[in-house]
Amino acid sequence: MFENLLGQATADQLTADYESGTLAPAMLFSGPPASGKGTAALELGRIISCEAEPGRAAWNCGCSACSRHRLLVHPDLLCLGRRSFSAEIAASAGAFLREVAASRGNGNSASRMLFIRSIRKLLARFNPVFWEDESKGGKVAPLVESLREDLDDLETLTSGGRAGASAAEPEEKERSSVVKLTGGMAKNAFILESEGMSETIPIAQIRRAAWWGHLAPAGRAKLLIIENADRMQDEARNSLLKLLEEPSPRLTLVLTTPRPGSLLPTILSRLRPYRFNARDAAVEGEVIRRVFRDEFRANQNSIGAYLDSFLPVSGETLEALAAFFAASAAYKAALLSKRQGRPIADEVVLLGKYSAPRAEAAGLGRPQGEGGAVTALILEKADKFDTRSLFSRFLGCLLEQVSLSQRTGQKAASFLPRVAYNELWKKCTAWGETAVGVYNLRPAQVLEKIFTDLSRGMAALPEGSAL
Repeated sequence: MFENLLGQATADQLTADYESGTLAPAMLFSGPPASGKGTAALELGRIISCEAEPGRAAWNCGCSACSRHRLLVHPDLLCLGRRSFSAEIAASAGAFLREVAASRGNGNSASRMLFIRSIRKLLARFNPVFWEDESKGGKVAPLVESLREDLDDLETLTSGGRAGASAAEPEEKERSSVVKLTGGMAKNAFILESEGMSETIPIAQIRRAAWWGHLAPAGRAKLLIIENADRMQDEARNSLLKLLEEPSPRLTLVLTTPRPGSLLPTILSRLRPYRFNARDAAVEGEVIRRVFRDEFRANQNSIGAYLDSFLPVSGETLEALAAFFAASAAYKAALLSKRQGRPIADEVVLLGKYSAPRAEAAGLGRPQGEGGAVTALILEKADKFDTRSLFSRFLGCLLEQVSLSQRTGQKAASFLPRVAYNELWKKCTAWGETAVGVYNLRPAQVLEKIFTDLSRGMAALPEGSAL
């Protein structure tokens, strides 16, 4: 039980609650990214559905319910919520293909299961429960169906051969087919994530999930997982609250978030909290070694950094680009303040002093005052944000630059950040998320507007006393 969740004491707490029969009907898994929240939630679904060994539910249980949960195809499991799938899919594909290349077979192993699960985590967001009445579901339906067919083909190729294949067909040809199919699936998954998912959780999905939750389960119990629940639209929050107030007796609900304080107090009060802590470097390396079978890079000692290394643009690069953007916006704000005969706000000075050296150290040069030039450089270095999750991560890095810059300065210990300054950055980045994720605007257009709005907004700030 929870054997696949490493380095989290919360696993013992969940096990004890389940074995004692005191598991809450609604739970909150909170903690930093890549700390095992999603893994624990999926494993919980398998445990409460186990038919062969209720109360024990070993990971290798052979009952039908456990088998379907391990493959993420159980009808009593429903998942929603935006998260970054691309990095995990790429890393899982890498682990699978390494095994295919090193073995005499086609990778019929734990690495194969890891890759299949990574694809199905994404496909779960396109369950017909959510999309059958949505026009957007129709737009991505061919891509979803293609991925599902490719999964069937992959399972056929790696479990003893394909229909119609000759017994004398060279083994190398089949391995080549597996490699080609895996690469194509990963590419299509990136497109599906980029074009088919909104950045926030819409009310329609919460309503459909509530309807699903009140239907009788196919097995012992149902599990609804809402990841990154802090990204809900206001109407969705109210709909979720209604579901919590009028729960289904056979439904267990798990919300995950890195920011529990962003949830409504009325929602938090109805959830039993479980905290997932950042794991130490040794455990992180062990997860990389055991899950991704990667001895060569296990010494990275950070799951987040490991997954980032499979993206077209690394997290380190995004942080450097965010520093360049922030420093350039601060520089432009300072120029505008001088032209208007206004003092430069202390927050702007702090941001420039913090971000500019980091951008220059990364080889991006000195800050620039023209939004078009800034945007062009960032798009070039960020692979034009072809994977939409990269743009979301870039905006997150921008907010981190602001937060870290406020901790600098001679009076940093006593400095209380300006509400107007913080709200300006939050408003602009939130608009950027919506513009790209919901309205499909081009990142270039969105970045230029954010740059203009931030520089003008910061120029209008009054002089403070932070320094």
